[in-house]
Amino acid sequence: MSAQSPTVATACASIRFAELEELLHQVFVRHGTSAQVAAILAHNCASAERDGAHSHGIFRIPGYLSTLASGWVNGTAVPSVTDVASGFVRVDAGNGFAQPALAAARPLLVEKARSAGIALLAIHNSHHFAALWPDVEPFAEEGLVALSVVNSMTCVVPHGADRPLFGTNPIAFAAPRADGAPIVFDLATSAIAHGDVQIAARKGERLPPGMGVDSLGQPTQDPKAILEGGALLPFGGHKGSALSMMVELLAAALTGGNFSFEFDWTDHPGARTPWTGQLLIVIDPSKTAGQSFAQRSQELVRQMHAAGLRRLPGDRRHRTRAKSQETGIELDAQALRELRALAAG
Repeated sequence: MSAQSPTVATACASIRFAELEELLHQVFVRHGTSAQVAAILAHNCASAERDGAHSHGIFRIPGYLSTLASGWVNGTAVPSVTDVASGFVRVDAGNGFAQPALAAARPLLVEKARSAGIALLAIHNSHHFAALWPDVEPFAEEGLVALSVVNSMTCVVPHGADRPLFGTNPIAFAAPRADGAPIVFDLATSAIAHGDVQIAARKGERLPPGMGVDSLGQPTQDPKAILEGGALLPFGGHKGSALSMMVELLAAALTGGNFSFEFDWTDHPGARTPWTGQLLIVIDPSKTAGQSFAQRSQELVRQMHAAGLRRLPGDRRHRTRAKSQETGIELDAQALRELRALAAG
């Protein structure tokens, strides 16, 4: 696919979620993953596209395929799950993608959370190249609270520093609520997600001020200058920088994964995925709040709306999801043709 090159306006095509998921499954299998890994990645990627998270949808396919072709990631890895303690699960992803590792550990993680009230999942030797909210939202749909952090490749300058050290290091949170979709947010600790910078560069758009610096460390609104030797900035100055540091400690130091600055992919030309770690914390709120937590969540939402807040985190994603389910997922027609060509080999 030509996702990294400039594009011009083209016709759109509509595709149903199940059809896109199957198409992506074929693409992944054709390019080196097992059928099991392909199913998980395809569902994740199709979900992002369905919900309008385009920087983590089919835009990511060239990066997946390039990193698989380089031998940097093991597309057929079988995760190894270890029951560490009453509230602790550890997974060695086998130099594979993080989502299959999460899927392998999920039943044990949920069992422990429901038994002890809280459980932690530490994933290491893994690659995370997707949106983080799909990892936590399903837990909230089961009445659980979930928090996840993952660190990524070095591309963010810590506040007050003069060179990049951290990754975009996102944090995702999900909680159930009564009479509505779960409360879910997924935010990068950088001022903007790296994928959004890539999309802006592809479209020839400028970024808002404060997003990044060029190769000389000077502020820039040119996404290409950020991507070509520059770096991103943390959101909120020292506050975002502190959160990014926290993510490095939780996702890498605590799990046994690599810090953002520790892995070296120079021997794998074409590698795109960060080789780091991920931490998930799952809580069963019924242990402290009984069955009232979802109602309390709903009351908080009601008060937020009463205070004048028109859009909650995740609202746009849920509206886009509903529209996609009704009318299909809109894709660039050329991008869809390229996907079908990749699936056909």
